[in-house]
Amino acid sequence: MTAPSSGATAAGRAWHVAWRAWRPAGSLVVLVAAILFPLVFTNPAVTNYGVFTLVFVAAASAWNIFSGYSGYISLGHAVFFGSGAYFVGIATKDWHYTGSKVFALLPLAGLLGAILAVPFGLVALRVRRHTFVVITIAVFFIFQLMAYNLQSITGGTSGLLAPTINYAAATYNNPFYYAAFAIAAGTIALSWLIRRSRFGLQLRAIRDDEDRARGLGVRAERVKLSAFVISAVPVAMIGGVWWYYTTLVDPSSGFDPLFDVAIALMAFLGGLGTVAGPVLGALIIEPAELYFQQQVSSGYIFLILYGALFLVVILVLPRGVIPTAAELITKWNARRKNGGGPPGQALPASAPSPEVDLSADGSKGSSPQASTARGLA
Repeated sequence: MTAPSSGATAAGRAWHVAWRAWRPAGSLVVLVAAILFPLVFTNPAVTNYGVFTLVFVAAASAWNIFSGYSGYISLGHAVFFGSGAYFVGIATKDWHYTGSKVFALLPLAGLLGAILAVPFGLVALRVRRHTFVVITIAVFFIFQLMAYNLQSITGGTSGLLAPTINYAAATYNNPFYYAAFAIAAGTIALSWLIRRSRFGLQLRAIRDDEDRARGLGVRAERVKLSAFVISAVPVAMIGGVWWYYTTLVDPSSGFDPLFDVAIALMAFLGGLGTVAGPVLGALIIEPAELYFQQQVSSGYIFLILYGALFLVVILVLPRGVIPTAAELITKWNARRKNGGGPPGQALPASAPSPEVDLSADGSKGSSPQASTARGLA
């Protein structure tokens, strides 16, 4: 094990200070750019890209709140996406909502997602890791089959159509864009708050070593279930926006297995367990997917490329773009400050481990992994 020399330490500190100083300004620039996007790029074909991209920014960020922070990879979040879409569709039809009134149903869709996540989580989270993945897939297919067979409620294979909207053609996409933007921005802010909190530290402790986290006082079942429920809410809400925008939901589109693969790939590409990683992944993958689908008529080629991209990300960038880039920049700065020599030297074996507060009652304990302790820095 190596420790940084004085030059490397100074370089690391300088990079950390510069990053902390730049981050608020950079976030503000991105926020303003996102708000002004449909006002600057008024072409509906362009704003269509923006709407779908924000749908997946919200979904991937919400998925990351649970899977990225806890290490439990869920392939069943399409359950919440499809349920939210169907709920908004059924409520719109039964309550005769039209126009912008439909957006008022989105919080109720989020509440439905939270309600569904409780029994789903209680069943799936009784097991660990790989078995958990299998259970989430099984629950997903149960919901898809229910959508096919409950024809009196879901419309079966015909699905549910959205009512006609009398928006101006030039700005038709704007209400959907800003609805998706509000959900995406709220989800990213929630992800940031969770990562900076003791709750987020407990989730990452579970990811690093669940048994040791339990030994340090973390109530793992409660923490995991809470994160699972929280992550379900934005996914269900954005599913409602997606239905209203695309005007149709059926079992194959509402409960689409590729949805789960897509949001997982986005999080892995950008950086699993980071706040900005899923956002970056969605900004890269979703516009590329839309463009490719417009250029190539065969869906099989797209699926092959999708699978190949997943393999490349896992093999070449297992930590994602953002963590890998940050590590490379830090090493480059350390080497530059150190005159091109090796960035570190041997660390004494007696170096103490940092202490962090993991338990719900505030008791102290050593971090399961050093990365967990650094998560609150």
